[in-house]
Amino acid sequence: MALRNWIDAYLGELERANSSAHTLRNYRSDLDQWLAYLTPPEASAPPDVREIDLLTLREWLAHLYDQDLEATSIRRKLAAVRSLFKFLLRNGHIDKNPARLLRTPKSPKRLPRVPTAEQTNQILDRIPTEDLHQPQPERDRLIFELLYGCGLRVSELASLNLTDFDHSERWVRVLGKGKKERQVPFGSKAAEAMERYLAVRSASGDAQALLHGARGQRMGVRAIYEVVRLYTRMMGDGDSMHPHTLRHAYATHLLSSGADLRAIQELLGHSRLSTTQKYTRVSLADLLSVYDKAHPLATRKAK
Repeated sequence: MALRNWIDAYLGELERANSSAHTLRNYRSDLDQWLAYLTPPEASAPPDVREIDLLTLREWLAHLYDQDLEATSIRRKLAAVRSLFKFLLRNGHIDKNPARLLRTPKSPKRLPRVPTAEQTNQILDRIPTEDLHQPQPERDRLIFELLYGCGLRVSELASLNLTDFDHSERWVRVLGKGKKERQVPFGSKAAEAMERYLAVRSASGDAQALLHGARGQRMGVRAIYEVVRLYTRMMGDGDSMHPHTLRHAYATHLLSSGADLRAIQELLGHSRLSTTQKYTRVSLADLLSVYDKAHPLATRKAK
């Protein structure tokens, strides 16, 4: 079977396993680019999958480096190819997996930019603002309250239904990555924003969706991004804040206030504690910044 068909079969398995649309889209794009690399203009067809060896894969990896791609992009493309070879080996289509011998490029550890609790609350307190003349200011305020008040991913927020909320106990059922469900509490400000939004929410359109777009359809991820970008730009913050910034702020402020790291892991829906631990580095960076600015010995030169 041609390599194109093997790729399609692998993506079909991912789809049946309920992989996210985001993962499917990225893996399809990465594998299409890999296939194009293996099919230069002078070649009539890509090589047979059994002919792809470690040297071929290393040459492809060098090609990616020559394009000056970010390490994170190379890691993702490599993960897609590795997963394809695992699929082929698991199903008996190849005898060995040459991709497992490829070295993964190290990804630089970048601390997420996180506004302080005071900065975050100042932004939320200014939404909605009458200066923008937005058609659904109550909805927009709820978006910010749920992103920061519950630490939701933007895709999780977009998929919320009215039936996911328990208003008496103040928790919301969230469908996260890998179709994993978790329950997240929400506070009084989010509850107030919800009450105001539901009072003006259109009854027409998607009856289940929490957030409605202009025509009553379920609000998508891109539309939520645009709402956050619009308000932060108009309030003089440029493009410095996006939906995931509010998720970072949620976790960092919980940790700074003494919340247990494993509890934060559950609230965020992280499968690994190591993913949550990056927020300890953020807090440490903040402490060092305070020390450098405030302690008399911070700038004192050693004798």
